[in-house]
Amino acid sequence: MTREYPDRPWIGIGVIVFRGEEVLLVQRGKPPRIGSWSLPGGAQHVGEGAQEAARRELLEETGVTVGPLLLADVIDSVTRDEAGAVRYHYTIVDYCAEWAEGEARAGDDVSAVAWARPEELAKYALTREAEAVIALSRKRLAEALS
Repeated sequence: MTREYPDRPWIGIGVIVFRGEEVLLVQRGKPPRIGSWSLPGGAQHVGEGAQEAARRELLEETGVTVGPLLLADVIDSVTRDEAGAVRYHYTIVDYCAEWAEGEARAGDDVSAVAWARPEELAKYALTREAEAVIALSRKRLAEALS
């Protein structure tokens, strides 16, 4: 089965990584959304736990590791073609965490990485969903640490 025009949703795993006030963003190097800025993540492999997939994808794409993972949200991402057919469908399980170590660098299917402060997010043209899960993650991590 291919990811394009699937017969079922693909499970995607995302990680919202904070280093102080900054959040880690990646620029996609492959479809879907090639060239777009988003959060690190990718597809879960068969037999792989969700948190294991989150840590693997984060390390592959950015070279960064994090502390404990906290569930942030679950989002459905559906992209339709001009005729209205489902071209891509991902169910994305997003985790949030604090940066632990590693120098962020573009790897795997990412063309660039950036640490962005809250006031800088607009210049990355993130989706509404990405902006919302970043805000939600800030709140969840703050609550977990208090």
